[in-house]
Amino acid sequence: MKRRTSENGNRRRRCPGLPTGFAPISRKVHAVDLFCGIGGLTHGLRLAGVGVSAGYDIDPSCHYAYEANNDSTFVQADIRDLHFADIERHYANADVSVLAGCAPCQPFSAHTRRSKQSSEDCSLLLEFARLVAEGRPEIVSIENVPGLARHEAFAKFTEALDSLGYRIDYGVLPCEDYGVPQTRRRLVLLASLLGEIVLPAATEERPTVADFISDQPSLGAGETHPEDCAHASMPLSPLNLRRIRQSKPGGSWKDWEGDLVNPCHRATHYPAPYGRMRWDAPAPTITTQFCYYSTGRFGHPEQDRAISVREGARLQTFPDGYDLIEGDEPYLICSLARHIGNAVPVNLAAAIGQRIMEAAHVE
Repeated sequence: MKRRTSENGNRRRRCPGLPTGFAPISRKVHAVDLFCGIGGLTHGLRLAGVGVSAGYDIDPSCHYAYEANNDSTFVQADIRDLHFADIERHYANADVSVLAGCAPCQPFSAHTRRSKQSSEDCSLLLEFARLVAEGRPEIVSIENVPGLARHEAFAKFTEALDSLGYRIDYGVLPCEDYGVPQTRRRLVLLASLLGEIVLPAATEERPTVADFISDQPSLGAGETHPEDCAHASMPLSPLNLRRIRQSKPGGSWKDWEGDLVNPCHRATHYPAPYGRMRWDAPAPTITTQFCYYSTGRFGHPEQDRAISVREGARLQTFPDGYDLIEGDEPYLICSLARHIGNAVPVNLAAAIGQRIMEAAHVE
């Protein structure tokens, strides 16, 4: 794919789908974000006008990015130790209370749903249901991987909401239908005590990788851009550098010369590891390991490296101004990638927030 250039030869800025500013925050609708991470869900809800008073997470490393970007309070806590009375203060003066969140999704993913850990970690969703039963917030929202819908814990969760009188709508949403340039699919549930509530309608926009990262400055493997410390990529071994140079956008290890292919590659039909993204298509799901060329189709479409932290954040629809790093503090690329990959895509969260505002009967 040819680069898009401006008259002076520089690549054009092409990020039409990135968030640009908050809607006026409604004093009537206040939310608490459980499992908030660095604030993807919170940021999107606030873009839609939902006043997110606080985010709760057990991981203290999320604190800086969450509070630096959202004007919301970060509270480090384990949901299993909470009661609704502990979070009720965040709904002061609100006419409509919203309890939202995304429980850690790995236990329900296709890769781990058969693991022994899954059954234990399902308790987090049931703890969420316990808080709903204790406080009966007017609106409830959860977001997770599609595999959760097949789990007994999800059936128990929806049964609990139904018994409390909530109107419910849920389904698996393709994120590219909501301005997110990924093939990511997410289970979204909305529930309301105020009447009918429905999932957000798909938009006509179908963004691509080029729309979101084609304007980023060139970068080598293992380099950090001097003007953006988040535009940083992991180094590549000499062997992987040879491999990526023979990788085609949208291709696989089958494009390589024979001496670059390991027996383990031939033993699997999964083509994505060591792949490059395509400019003219959405990215694959941005996982917690998108910074590694070897873990999926995370190779840059034309530069010989995996995508950078900033590019991963853009593909998750975080705005460029989203502050990920505190001052000159040292950081690990893999740690930032974990936070970004775990986040709810901001544009999807904004679509959810718009539906919440409509259900709350707020103009």
